[in-house]
Amino acid sequence: MILSEQVPERVQFTHIGGQAVLEGVMMRGKHNWAVAVRKPDGDVHLEEHELKTTASKRPWLGKPVVRGVVGLFETLVLAMKAFSISASVSGETEEEQLSSKEIAFTMILGVALALLLFIVLPAVLTNWVVGQATERPFTWNIVDGLLRVAAFFAYIWAVSRIKDIQRVFAYHGAEHKTIHAYEHGLPLEAQVIQRYETMHVRCGTSFLLMVMVIAILVFSLVPVKALAAAWGVEGRYGILAIAIASRIVLLPLIAGLAYEVIKWAGKAPDNKLVRIVLWPGLMLQKMTTREPSDDMVEIAVAAMRAVVAREQAEGAPDTPASGGAGFASTESHGE
Repeated sequence: MILSEQVPERVQFTHIGGQAVLEGVMMRGKHNWAVAVRKPDGDVHLEEHELKTTASKRPWLGKPVVRGVVGLFETLVLAMKAFSISASVSGETEEEQLSSKEIAFTMILGVALALLLFIVLPAVLTNWVVGQATERPFTWNIVDGLLRVAAFFAYIWAVSRIKDIQRVFAYHGAEHKTIHAYEHGLPLEAQVIQRYETMHVRCGTSFLLMVMVIAILVFSLVPVKALAAAWGVEGRYGILAIAIASRIVLLPLIAGLAYEVIKWAGKAPDNKLVRIVLWPGLMLQKMTTREPSDDMVEIAVAAMRAVVAREQAEGAPDTPASGGAGFASTESHGE
């Protein structure tokens, strides 16, 4: 993990996570979230907001698997809010921040396109290549799953070719590096942070790939033939519709299971089994992260400062002691 010099062997892994946005980084803790963005004049815009989770009001929503579904929805909403702030501050647009309705519409549109690309299209192609899902179900599910993974890789590759997205991926790398240094309890200074790699076991990229893998296993258990017989559905397209519908219905379960795998990995990232299970996701992160510049690291640190300060104020039990004390080198001009 470390490129040079020795660091403390004891690592205290944290629940703090984040994501890259336009010319910035968003960090999220248990009590708040903060987004730091590089303004066109070079200053750093920093915003901090309270974090209100659904599980805090309804404890049953915090149970295993269920919490993954709820967390995914909340993460999507938070991501849109952070991107809206970054777009308005970084000079990408002169429009005001997205309204709640615009955020909801964008989320719905994004989910619809994802379903079309990663669920409907692979199923249609599989139906054309293999035949009906009831004829050779094992082969059908394997081909369908491989096409889904191929579509995912193709999408990541295509997006990574866009110049503006490459800068977002560099901020993604800055976010990961900053979290690595914080977990090791080291001062959050650019020269220290830059020694770390850009991959992290709790990355959303690994989560999405895990969704793809678990989907193959779960979808293979769906009795499409029995469902078609029970509902009196016949014909190529009717059976295809059942296969597609069952996949959409089971997506929340798959997301919940994938969340539990990533959560388990985050608690024991150096475990050999964890490294094996998440190795494909870590390799994929080489496409979704780039080596950041020092000024990009400064942005990630600014967002981390705001979150860690709140964590320490609330007495969070897994806040590395020296990590918080190391906020020394990079200055931000919060607003």
